[in-house]
Parts: sequence; C-alpha cells; structure tokens
Amino acid sequence: MKLFASVALATGLLVAGTAAEANTYRWITFKPQGAGDAQARSTQWFVDEFTKRTGGEHSIEVYWGGSLATTREIPDALGGGVGDFGDIVTPYFPDRFPLNNAVGFFVPQPNGVLEIADLMETWHATIPQFAAELARANIKTIGYRPLEAYGMLCMKPVRTVEDFKGLRIRSYGFAYPKLIEALGGSPVSVNTAETYEALERGVVDCTPIGPALARGWKYDEVAKYYIEYPIGASFGHLIGMNKDTYEGMDAKTRAIVDDLGKDYVTVYNQMLEDDITHVREGWKEKGVEGISIDPGDMKALLADPGIQSVREDWAGRAKAAGVDPAPIVEKLTF
Repeated sequence: MKLFASVALATGLLVAGTAAEANTYRWITFKPQGAGDAQARSTQWFVDEFTKRTGGEHSIEVYWGGSLATTREIPDALGGGVGDFGDIVTPYFPDRFPLNNAVGFFVPQPNGVLEIADLMETWHATIPQFAAELARANIKTIGYRPLEAYGMLCMKPVRTVEDFKGLRIRSYGFAYPKLIEALGGSPVSVNTAETYEALERGVVDCTPIGPALARGWKYDEVAKYYIEYPIGASFGHLIGMNKDTYEGMDAKTRAIVDDLGKDYVTVYNQMLEDDITHVREGWKEKGVEGISIDPGDMKALLADPGIQSVREDWAGRAKAAGVDPAPIVEKLTF
C-alpha cells in the first residue's frame, strides 16, 4: 500500500469534510527542508505569509522531503486529502495532465519564468479545460513555479551549434530528445540524481540545466562550461490544493489563498534570480566558463521534423480536449 494511503487510513483524515473548521493545514512536498534553494525558501515564505495574513487564525504545517508522499504520489495524495497544499512536478505526468504540460512539449521556447507563470495563469483563467484537467484529480491550482531558463552545462567548450554534433547529451521527456537530435547530438536518458556521475564518467558530455539547479545538484563540480543557449524556462511545478479543502474554506481565507498564489511567483522569481546571481559569481572562482551562442540559430532548428512532430503531438492532445491549440502554440514559439 502506498505510504500516503496508509497514513490516511491510520489517522482517519477527513480533510475535505473538516477544512472549514481546521486551523492547521498540511503541505506535502518532495523538497527537503534544508535544501535552501528558491523552491524550499518560497514554500516557507508562503506558509509564513499565510499565518500572517490570517492573523494567526490559520497555519500550515509542511511535511518536507516526501515524508507523506513521494514526488510521483503527490497528485493522488493531494487529491485524496492526505494534504491540503502541495507542489506537483507537472512534467512527471505528461499523459495525465497534458494541457498543463504544454510548455514541456515546446523545447525550445522563448519565455522566461515570469512570462510562463503569466501564461499559465491566463490559460487557467480563460480556458476551462486547464482547470478541469486537475479538477478530475480533485486538485485546485493556486500558483505556479516555473523552472529557470535553461542552457547547456558541458564537459567541453561548445562555441558554435556545430560543436554539439556528436556529443552525448542528457535527455528526458518528449521534446529534449528531438532537440538534441536536431543539434546533431545523441540523446542519452539519465535521471537527475545520476547525472553527476554520468558527467564525471563521460557517459554524457552535456546536460540541459539552469545555473541554480546546476549548483544545487553540484554538476558544476565536474562540468566547467555553461553554454548560454536560449532553451527557455521549463514549466516545473504547480502549487495545488485539495479542491474540497479550498472550497470548504470561508470566503476570507479563500481570498487570502488566491492573493498568495498570485504573489507567490514574484517572490519565488526574486529568490531564484538571487540564487542565479550568486551561482554565476561563484563560477568565476570555480573556473566555470560561460559561453554564448547566437540565439538566432535556435530559431532555425524549429523547422526540424522531429521538433515539429512533438509540437503536433501536443496540438492533437489539445484538440482532443476541446482546446484550440493555435493561440497557445503562438505564445510558445520563437
């Protein structure tokens, strides 16, 4: 039996039925409390701010490090009432939440963190199917946490697009394999936790990543060339709530949650930018070289049949859900 299910049965949680009376809500997350990165710090900001804005009437207890549900269990745990709040790593569920994974099918794309968050907020406000996709899992979206804009961290200098040819590049998801092939490289499937060793042992020559995550996973200890190639921000995490809990809150508390969700991405983005600045300054001492490649070359890649096939796949999923893909595709295209 899944951990989150056993916890629910053991404690007899009835979150949906008692949310209106509850003073303490549960936040379930995969993040370790001591991670110290923008994701963990912004979670703590939300929790502290919630207590402050409710005048201490309500609070949130965070269950860090997958203690109530692992990364892949969180959607079911959240929808099932084990938690009231939680962060969902959306790209892990492309088939379950295809609309909310639109950005993951468009690599490369031209938007940064704030732009992606704004697009997601707009789509949720204007296209009912985005919210309905999550509502089927009993989840209500309250905020967005895009990942930083990515480049390529490599073991050797890459100064032109031609230099990617023949390189073994870490790959995952639907779009990255096709991008890597369009660059002339060989996609190699490696999970996040194994990438440090894969770089160190020469299993891969490069990995797509942003500066803050590269430092967080310590990849920059072995790979010393960061290629500034505009892949765009990745859509990372939804900040969600158990839908019954949200609807069971009184109007005042719901309004506080709504406002916090809107404020969250600005706070998170500033924390992320601070982290990136700190990492880049540290790279000077660590001997990590930043290399820029003409961003115009990226646009030329969009004609590649492989890249186009992934985008057409998503467009087909959108149409099947009753959504016109054209306005969304336009926002995710150079």
